[in-house]
Amino acid sequence: MLRINPVSRGCVSLSILLLSFVASSPSHAHMISRPPLLSRSALVIDQGSGRVLYEKNAHQAYPIASLSKLMTAIVVMENKPQLEQRIQVRPEDRDVLKRTHSRLLIGSVLTRRDMLHIALMSSENRAASALSRTYPGGRALFVKRMNQKARQLGMRQTHFTDPTGLTPRNTSTAYDLVRMFDYAYQFPLIRQFSTDKSYTVYPGRSQLVYRSSDGLINNKSWNIQLQKTGYTDEAGHCLLLRTTSGKHTYVIIILGGNGSYGHYTDAIHIKNWLSHMA
Repeated sequence: MLRINPVSRGCVSLSILLLSFVASSPSHAHMISRPPLLSRSALVIDQGSGRVLYEKNAHQAYPIASLSKLMTAIVVMENKPQLEQRIQVRPEDRDVLKRTHSRLLIGSVLTRRDMLHIALMSSENRAASALSRTYPGGRALFVKRMNQKARQLGMRQTHFTDPTGLTPRNTSTAYDLVRMFDYAYQFPLIRQFSTDKSYTVYPGRSQLVYRSSDGLINNKSWNIQLQKTGYTDEAGHCLLLRTTSGKHTYVIIILGGNGSYGHYTDAIHIKNWLSHMA
């Protein structure tokens, strides 16, 4: 059974914010020589020089959970869609694998733009499912396009079987994910939607307020320019983000975070280490 992470509901843990504040303070920077990461895989790259600063099991393929939704967004955007077209959530958009809950009820209607927004910002699974189902040719062709794009980007150890990432058969490596992440950054709408803190949609007579699934997005010191989170039992807690420290821009990839906040703890250790290096 999929555990529901409180951060994914938009309730950012106070302890995480306090930890982020302490770890980023100058008085602690000198204490860290190398980030002590507990996640199963990690990769840190200086975006300007392309230099790999840190790696751990970065060539090993693991389940990537909702990090898959970045490729979902890429496939949607490359089709040059009618973003204002209204899409209805149907029974076939239910999660029958993990049986996760969704606030987007069957029969809800949103624009394709809004579906993309909450799929990226809040990892809304039914939104991602509806986007793939309404793709020309249907979901099967959509997933085929995801894999074709992965091949085009040189992601040789990556495989997708659905647009949500709920299946553990969506797998990739940290090095492959850098290629997808860099490509996704080219789309201004993907950058905007992934880094919004909250967004209100109107799927019927009522409104739904969605919040970012990334607890770090609320901390201005991170200056996050693109991000995506992911979680399943098999994948653990995963995080992709692009951030700045001093005059440098970095891409940080964490797969299989240890515990509910392990990916945040590791990201904070990395951020502190980079600040010390800058």
